[in-house]
Amino acid sequence: MIHTQLLSASELEAIDIPQMLDMKTKQNALILDIRTEKEWAETGTIPHSVRLQFFDDRGRYDAEQWLSEMEKLRTSPNQPVVLVCRSGNRSEKAGNLLTQKLGLGNINHLQNGIQTWIQAGYATTQHCPGLLACKQ
Repeated sequence: MIHTQLLSASELEAIDIPQMLDMKTKQNALILDIRTEKEWAETGTIPHSVRLQFFDDRGRYDAEQWLSEMEKLRTSPNQPVVLVCRSGNRSEKAGNLLTQKLGLGNINHLQNGIQTWIQAGYATTQHCPGLLACKQ
């Protein structure tokens, strides 16, 4: 007799800033900024977030490579992950791929992205790699 385990599709959660900060404090959530290097230089990043670009400038991605890098950053398989992009569109797409196609759990994305963080008046950490100049 063959037993099969049915995997239920995990749900991607769209969270707001207070929820993200609460998850960071209480559950050590891993906050991943999935934008491009140019975007990091333009706006800075959320303090204590990790830069891990998902899509390239043409919208392409290597999910396997990205997932491998993410798993190195996670302290446990159950650690919450919060994806951040500019407006929430890319983080939602990436999150849906991770939850629905790859079956990962505890994946969230910041609703309306870093724009909402900046509009709410929160500080960002500057990231000025190589020859890219940061906006002041």
